[in-house]
Amino acid sequence: QVQLVESGGGLVQAGGSLRLSCAASGGTFSSYAMGWFRQRPGKEREFVAGISRSGGRTIYADFVKGRFAISRDNAKNTVYLQMNSLKPEDTAVYYCAADLAIAGIVSSSIRAYDYWGQGTQVTASS
Repeated sequence: QVQLVESGGGLVQAGGSLRLSCAASGGTFSSYAMGWFRQRPGKEREFVAGISRSGGRTIYADFVKGRFAISRDNAKNTVYLQMNSLKPEDTAVYYCAADLAIAGIVSSSIRAYDYWGQGTQVTASS
């Protein structure tokens, strides 16, 4: 059983930056592909970014390409989401998730992820 705790959310002006962190415990972190998802007000949860077990492969939703970057530190059991050039439409609760995947595989599907954090609020004001 993996526990995930997100941090780093907050209020920022449009055009600003935030870095989210997700600390994992209770499992072998390097056995999991990791993903970031978000849920905007009144919308369904959607994929933002994902990273494979070793960090060698990353995938992104089209709406964040060139602005967000996912990374991980397996020695610290932590995955990060660097968010730059934030827009008001990026306002959402951001969740990290863990997928017990085989090496080199990372999914954008919510159904692939086995464990979820509680979420952290990100608000980009115009």
